[in-house]
Amino acid sequence: MNSYFSTGDWSIILIYLLGIIGLGLWFGKDQHNTRDYFLGSKNVPWWGIGLSIVAAETSALTIIGVPAMAYGDNIAFLQMIIGYVIARILLAIVLVPHYFKGEIYSPYQLFANTFGPSARQTAGGFFLISETLAAGVRVYVASIPVKLMLGDKLLGFGTGDPILGAILLFVILSLLYTYVGGVKAVIWTDAVQFGLFLLGGLFALCYIPSLVDGGMGAVFSKAAAAGKLHWLNAAPPPGISFAKFLLGKPFNIWMGVIGGTVLVLSSHGAEQLIVQRVLACKTVADGRKALALSAVVIFPLFLIFLLVGAMLWVFYQGHPFKIPLPETRPGSGITANDFIFPIFMMTEVPHLLKGFLIVAILSAAMSSVSSALTSLASVSTMDFVKHVLPGRSEAFFLRFSKASTVVWAAVLILLAYLSRQVAFVLNAAFALRGLTSGALVGGLALAVFWKKGRSFPVITGMCVSLATMTTIQLLPKLDCTKAFWMRTVGTEIFWPWYTLIGATITLLTAWLVRRLSGSVNPSSDIPAQASAPPVTG
Repeated sequence: MNSYFSTGDWSIILIYLLGIIGLGLWFGKDQHNTRDYFLGSKNVPWWGIGLSIVAAETSALTIIGVPAMAYGDNIAFLQMIIGYVIARILLAIVLVPHYFKGEIYSPYQLFANTFGPSARQTAGGFFLISETLAAGVRVYVASIPVKLMLGDKLLGFGTGDPILGAILLFVILSLLYTYVGGVKAVIWTDAVQFGLFLLGGLFALCYIPSLVDGGMGAVFSKAAAAGKLHWLNAAPPPGISFAKFLLGKPFNIWMGVIGGTVLVLSSHGAEQLIVQRVLACKTVADGRKALALSAVVIFPLFLIFLLVGAMLWVFYQGHPFKIPLPETRPGSGITANDFIFPIFMMTEVPHLLKGFLIVAILSAAMSSVSSALTSLASVSTMDFVKHVLPGRSEAFFLRFSKASTVVWAAVLILLAYLSRQVAFVLNAAFALRGLTSGALVGGLALAVFWKKGRSFPVITGMCVSLATMTTIQLLPKLDCTKAFWMRTVGTEIFWPWYTLIGATITLLTAWLVRRLSGSVNPSSDIPAQASAPPVTG
């Protein structure tokens, strides 16, 4: 057992794990068909879905990594959250009505309505690949500080490897209630887990100043004097060109308002991980209210954890680390600062409260895993298998849905464990969502606003976008092309711009291919059974 924890701490952790599994099983006890399993029978209240949206996008890495950003630099990441809020408002106004024109299980059905099944399966395939790799990496990175907190002996049970033990802990526990209860169980456990990590952040925000002479006022004064509360970058510093300032690090208001908005238009409008929750709403009005609630909550949530990071910097200026910061592998995607918050929890927080803070980390980790499992199972079943085997019964597809949930859990375990060995794969997986998100949101815009037509232009646009974004990612990192890239561009393009660049390439390529082909005749691509009423803007 970890010597930093008391019996009371372990009891709180155990009660949480048993309680969250029991809650998920209770809410998921009535599953009769795929509508129940993937849409929650459309009887979940909008406020629960709104909280679930925030929980789904907030992984353990966020709870750990956001304070680390402020600890190492400042709270400038707050500029990105402005775009996150704007995007939710735009989606609520423009896109949500399209999701309630018929019984829709994923945003990729809109691709089929406009371009036919091949476009739908291309978009679904993009999501399956990117989400699988990204979720596997999230599980691995969250396992590292959890290994530090819970200890090698506890997590090495039967495996001899505590990292594998932590991975199994997250995935198997999340699988238990996801398998039985589907999206309804995931939504309700997400809502509870959101409350837990929000309370954890609020506790840290109030508790850290009590450990510093002068209290809250002194903490903010010292943080401000050190530049930790700086949040707005609107113009380049002397000697830096505007192009380099705009495209590269650090965060600036333009990449927040423009890049952040387009990024969330993709993640919350074109990726099943979040869209599945909106689709579970009863009506258009409920879908809009759920997104609006998530817009209201997301800004203060990130502000809380950014301020926690700034406060931790002040605290550790006058206090030694009771556990040395561990060494991290270059290229692994994590830094020593990612361990600051977990170390503080273990060494400075009183018993029992310490158990609650560890539960906050576990909540965020399990929420992201269960969200990935249900979205991957939904797309693989409803966008692929159900169209390959159209004559099977609902009972068959429900059994298949549950079986696919288990298969995806095994895939996540494998990818999370492989991530510990290959730094390049880990880095690529972190960036993969940026590689595909532009193609997905660009393709979705075409599906919503174009007239029906052949799938070839949109598929070509998405593939060209993926190839271009891969090139943009690789060229600055390869020895043979790094110098050329820096001479021509001047900086590595920062990830908030990836989605906008990818979406622009998708739209321009699809438009050009369609003009050159000179055909918008839908008959060659869209079979009669897929010809739902047109979805147009």
